[in-house]
Amino acid sequence: MTRGRGDRRGRRDLPPPPLKGAMGLFVLALLALFFVRGRKAPAVAAPESYPDWIQEELLPRNPWSRPGTEMEGLSGIVVHYVGNPGTTAQQNRSYFAGLARSHETYASSHFLVGLEGEVLLCVPPGEVAYCSNDRNRDTLSIEVCYPDETGEFTPASYDSLVRLIRWLEEYYGLEPEDVIRHYDVTGKVCPKYYVEHSEAWESLLEELKVKNER
Repeated sequence: MTRGRGDRRGRRDLPPPPLKGAMGLFVLALLALFFVRGRKAPAVAAPESYPDWIQEELLPRNPWSRPGTEMEGLSGIVVHYVGNPGTTAQQNRSYFAGLARSHETYASSHFLVGLEGEVLLCVPPGEVAYCSNDRNRDTLSIEVCYPDETGEFTPASYDSLVRLIRWLEEYYGLEPEDVIRHYDVTGKVCPKYYVEHSEAWESLLEELKVKNER
């Protein structure tokens, strides 16, 4: 409903009376608070170049898997599993790309780690990927392929995951405690093996910490 502005004909717009005393200071403090909260977080810049072990295979921009929305900041990395045992990184990348035609759902991730340790870049850091629910706007997402129903990563994919996380931590100034599972965001059993075997997840975090302490 459109609100009317009233009949202003024949009226003079007089300036409001000056703010006085404690009330004036209170109002000014509120204005300052809203100004600070309304300030936009610094943009997350994508690297100008990537290590040669990261294959750049960016998704075409589309509303379903790569909307081109700018991230609001960067406070962490979320690890996922692809939810489809035995599939390759390329197959999952093709699935993300195909959503532009199928409109089946909204889904993507910044990185995909394959069964043989290959790493694909699907959405550049700085842009939102549809992977981590209400943390899409402030985290980078990594989806990892796995061979069977246990959800455990292959040694090659595990090693590449650790390598990728370390590189992202170093580039963006993140710490091991900034690395979380999808489970830690929503309670979803993802990545399955590392939710059902919390000691395996803790071991991964400890490995990251050892690297950082060197």
